[in-house]
Amino acid sequence: MLSAISTPCSNCGSALTPQALSCSSCGKLTHAQEFETLSQHAKLAGQSKDWNGAKLAWERALALLPPDSSEYRTVKARIQNIDLQLSDKHVWAKRMGKLGPVGVVLWKFKTVALLVLAKGKFVLLGLTKLSTLTSMLLFLGVYWSMFGWQFALGFVLSIYIHEMGHVMALRKYGIAASAPMFIPFVGAIVRLKQYPANVIQDARVGLAGPIWGFGAAVFAWICALITGLPIWYAIAHTGAWINLFNLIPIWQLDGGRGFRALTRTQRGMALGVAFTMWVVTQETMLLLIALGAGYRLISKDYPAEGDNITLTQYIGLIVLLSMLVLMNTQTIHARF
Repeated sequence: MLSAISTPCSNCGSALTPQALSCSSCGKLTHAQEFETLSQHAKLAGQSKDWNGAKLAWERALALLPPDSSEYRTVKARIQNIDLQLSDKHVWAKRMGKLGPVGVVLWKFKTVALLVLAKGKFVLLGLTKLSTLTSMLLFLGVYWSMFGWQFALGFVLSIYIHEMGHVMALRKYGIAASAPMFIPFVGAIVRLKQYPANVIQDARVGLAGPIWGFGAAVFAWICALITGLPIWYAIAHTGAWINLFNLIPIWQLDGGRGFRALTRTQRGMALGVAFTMWVVTQETMLLLIALGAGYRLISKDYPAEGDNITLTQYIGLIVLLSMLVLMNTQTIHARF
């Protein structure tokens, strides 16, 4: 006759049977470390659109959870969402495949169109929050009285899109946060209800705002080129300038959060790019970014291993935003 050998809970010391998925005394997961590893693998697979790999990892993680736990329900929902995406993809792929080469082109277009629509729906979702809508209208009224309704509306929407970039990244990492709250003469903020798992997540969430903000500024610039209206140039220039300001690597600015995932060498590279772009454009904001980078270069808060994606995003934003500011400035001076 075999008898089961119990092991103590690592958290409270209570006896655990070999089949126990959690401690009955303190609730700690028996396989917490393995579950966390599988969760990270699943999230990374999902980020790279490897839905089959993500589903497999979540299914393995599910087997480590008590069925009555909140984690079990969350993982179960994630698996169901992946199943819906996979089934939808296969159905449409079969339909388009019957059309031959034309179907392939239509399928590719459909994928892009759905992505755009999904992002657009998500952006509009923020306006359903009463706190966001109310503070946005107050913000709009203040700038309307100062610069007119056209610039005020373009300005507030540019900031809103910037903030929704943060919200999108937070959702991607499963981080709870508040809806955007607008504050006149300050901008807008999103309050985190829990901390990111690591500095890389924090950095990418921080830079997601300027990335989306850059997209809004480019849209305004394209509208300016098409219409020739000065108001569009003003919105594009202001949007690009505001997002460039947010890249100063200090305090709680987006650039400060981005720098947390950069090593000393990477920070030096960012400083070099900012200084070079200042020489090219003579935009004062770039000099402030370079000075902030110099300060963070000698500080000792850098990680042992940096994140190349964060570095690429940060440098890319500096170059693209500074060039957009320069082009709008030159165009405004030349035409108006």
